[in-house]
Amino acid sequence: MSDRIDQLQKAAQENCVTRQEPMSRHTTFRIGGPADYFAAPTTEEGICGIVRYCRAQNYPFTVIGNGSNLLVSDAGYRGLILQLYKDFNRIEIRSGMDQVSQDNDACVICAEAGAMLSAIARRAQEAGLTGFEFASGIPGTLGGAVVMNAGAYGGEMKQVLLAVRVLTREGEVLEIPAEDLKLGYRTSVIPANGWIVLGARIALQPGDPAAIRSRMEELKEQRVAKQPLDLPSAGSTFKRPEGYFAGKLIMDAHLRGYTVGGAQVSEKHCGFVVNRGGATAADVRQLIADVTAKVKTDFGVTLEPEIKMLGEF
Repeated sequence: MSDRIDQLQKAAQENCVTRQEPMSRHTTFRIGGPADYFAAPTTEEGICGIVRYCRAQNYPFTVIGNGSNLLVSDAGYRGLILQLYKDFNRIEIRSGMDQVSQDNDACVICAEAGAMLSAIARRAQEAGLTGFEFASGIPGTLGGAVVMNAGAYGGEMKQVLLAVRVLTREGEVLEIPAEDLKLGYRTSVIPANGWIVLGARIALQPGDPAAIRSRMEELKEQRVAKQPLDLPSAGSTFKRPEGYFAGKLIMDAHLRGYTVGGAQVSEKHCGFVVNRGGATAADVRQLIADVTAKVKTDFGVTLEPEIKMLGEF
């Protein structure tokens, strides 16, 4: 096993790999057993090196951001978790027309995949750039937001994305125009193509910093009022069924506050499953199954989880 970690460190060209890392430290649910290996490289070269090593050795790996949309098995993960987060989060603002944008007034933000959406929104506000306010309260990284076309309050990544820098299955680093990503509701072609997001470019418009700050504060107040931000969760647990709202269906099925072990349907917003304390992945998985079955029985609607489940359940 020591050979493996030495090989991974060599591939990354830095000491950024640990063994038996508890994934409860790296998910907003605060749930998850140990990963066999955990790596947080600080450079694009290191990320590419680790991925190429894993693919050449046929060694299983999964890429995560800050774990805000993730439920990891109590048994953990047999393989390597590659985290693109705090150690890979640089943000740069470029003024003027971008080569991909046709808008002369647009300003471009270039950011690495591990940059938090809130940090990008804050930099945009400080620079007087509008269009990213919708993302200011989404608790995720740019990489994850691009993969799932994250959105909130009428905005989505599709509206501002210019191009994405990816590592392909073949080990090439390419820039893919946004129009080639087939961005839809919580979806893109990125997972199916086996691409890993390294960074992205976003086009925003000049605006008034005070007005932008005001809008961000307004959205923050709405989130605080409506969402259970005081308890660990993975955000919205279910995708929005066409023609319905998941939280409303769950509430109408009389499941507000429904509990399995330490996991609970939030009493504040039924679209969230929260960790009341000591919840296991098995608790959350069972609660999701129970909610799905009850909503299907009561309304004939099949809820689909929005959170990603990782490891063996």
